Parts: sequence; C-alpha cells; structure tokens
Amino acid sequence: MNHSPKSFASDNNAPVHKRVLQAISDVNQGDATSYGDDVYTLETEQHFKALFGKDVKVFLMLTGTGANATSLAHITQPYHAIVSAETAHLENDECGAPEKITSCKLITLPAPDAKIRPEQLPPLMESRGFQHHAQPKVVSITQSTELGTVYKPGEIKQIASFAHDNDLYLHMDGARIANAAASLDISLAEMVTYTGVDVLSFGATKNGAMAAEAVVFLEPSLGQHFEYTRKQNMQLTSKMRYVSAQFNALFTNDLWLHNARHANAMAKRLAEGIQDINNITITQPVESNAVFARLPLAAIEKLQRQYSFYVWDKSNNEVRWMTAYHTTIQDVDEFIAAIKDAVQQV
Repeated sequence: MNHSPKSFASDNNAPVHKRVLQAISDVNQGDATSYGDDVYTLETEQHFKALFGKDVKVFLMLTGTGANATSLAHITQPYHAIVSAETAHLENDECGAPEKITSCKLITLPAPDAKIRPEQLPPLMESRGFQHHAQPKVVSITQSTELGTVYKPGEIKQIASFAHDNDLYLHMDGARIANAAASLDISLAEMVTYTGVDVLSFGATKNGAMAAEAVVFLEPSLGQHFEYTRKQNMQLTSKMRYVSAQFNALFTNDLWLHNARHANAMAKRLAEGIQDINNITITQPVESNAVFARLPLAAIEKLQRQYSFYVWDKSNNEVRWMTAYHTTIQDVDEFIAAIKDAVQQV
C-alpha cells in the first residue's frame, strides 16, 4: 500500500483505534440491558471512579457539544450567565447550542493564550443581585485549550477558589483532557478532583474512540436527577454498551494516555522541525497536540494542495496543525519537508 499524506486538520479525522473497534465487536454478542443498565457500563463507571479517586457521578454521552450544553443546563437557571474565554468551543463551535439548551447568556473574556485569569473575574461580580443583568453562575475552562495550551493545576485551583468563594461552579470542557493529562504528566485526580472542578465534560472521540463522551460530576449530589436532563436533551442512547465498550478499551492498560502522549510528542516534533525555518513563527506554546504558526499566504496555499489543515486566523496567516494518536514520525517528517519547500518557494 502506498503511503499517503496524513491530515493535520483535526484529531477528529483520525480513524477509530483498532482496540476500540475490537471492544465494540466483543460486546456485540447476545442481549444486554439497554439504557446503561448493563455490566459494561458498570465497568466504565468503576474506571472513572478509580481515575478520579472518588465516588464521582458519571453519565455517558454521545457528543462533546451535548456533554457541554447538557451539563451546563443542569447546573444553571435561564437567568444565569456562563463565563468562558473568547476562544471557547462553547462560544465559537457549538452553533449556539449552549445558549439554546441552557437559555443562559454567554460572557466571554479576552484570552490571547485561550486561558482565563482569576483577575479577570471580579469585575463580572458587579452585576450580582441586579435584576436587569444576567447572573454569573458558571466559569467554564477548556483543558487542553482551543489554542493547544494547558492550564496548570495551580491555575485551575485559583479559578476554582474564586468561583466557590462567589457561589459559582467551575466547569471544564475536557474534549482533549487526555492530551492535557499527558502534557502535565499528572493523574486526573490531581488535575481535576483536587483542583476544585465541579463538573467535567470528558472527551474520548478525539483520542481514538468512535463516539464516546461523558459528563462527570465530581460531587455526586450535583448530578442528582441528571438522567432526566440527559434524556430530555436527547443524549441518552439505548445501546449504551457500545459507548461503554469504547471507554473500557481506552482505560485498559492506559491506552487513552498512551494515545495522548504519542499525539503530543508528534506535535512537539513538528514544532521543533519548523522552529528555525525563515518566515515561520510559532504563535502559541506547544503544550499538547496542536501547533499554531504564521507563514506566508502563498506557502499556505501551496501546502493545502498537498495536506488538509485549517487556517485559524486569515487576517494574519495563522494556521493550526493538529496531530493524533495515529500520526507517525514519517508523517511529521514528510510534512516538515513539505513546509520547508513551500516556504522556500515564496
């Protein structure tokens, strides 16, 4: 089989990991109780409790947008406001679903590196108790962020502390939480449980799954009656065993972490391979599986005739290159060579 160039557009473009596919096939035998009352889903719940080091409440979901919007709807009232970075997926890439499902106002904050700072939050509290204003109730952060950066545990703790001191919840959009854990080289308990996160959208689809997301309530009482919220928002699947099988495969022998570590390593290799090329500027710290860079428009156009990737900001020729669990050293090295060739010809 001839080697063909890989996509560097998104880790969503990657195929399903073969062990995940095998796990789906393995549970495809005979009958199993529907809607999550099966042994495979029980196993998944035990995995989550072990990873987070406590008796968390876990609900399996179908999409990342569904996990975000539905979990936020459960912990808010329609008169509330949800605070996020201006780059957040909630704001830019969920087609208004958070607003529609929660009926809440989204308030976004400037974040050049996609990370909220605690000092940005106090001014928002001035609207508290004023009936003409939406009332802030949730701070939502993304880990790893939309710009590939990663919140350190101390940074999360600071935001959580402010949130809890002001009767706010801290939500984490963890679509790429595995890449963040791999980057920080710490446990999920250290990154989420012990930092004060209240509710987490846990993503697996970008890390080798077919379609597997979850909502994790770090305090079980906060997830009380969420099963009804999930059902009402069309995120309850009848054949839950096939979602659970994906998580069980990823959690067995830390496949989820191995996948993320590899994806991160490929992004780092890519960044190191282009950092000394004239007319290329890496615009964000490469902390997970994304490389953001500026390069001449003519070079971008030439590269896009060979490879698939996104122009992130057309106003300054900034692109995003994503790696995935299946990206190989050969893929990266061939891409680096193509980048060098494209830039040298402009």
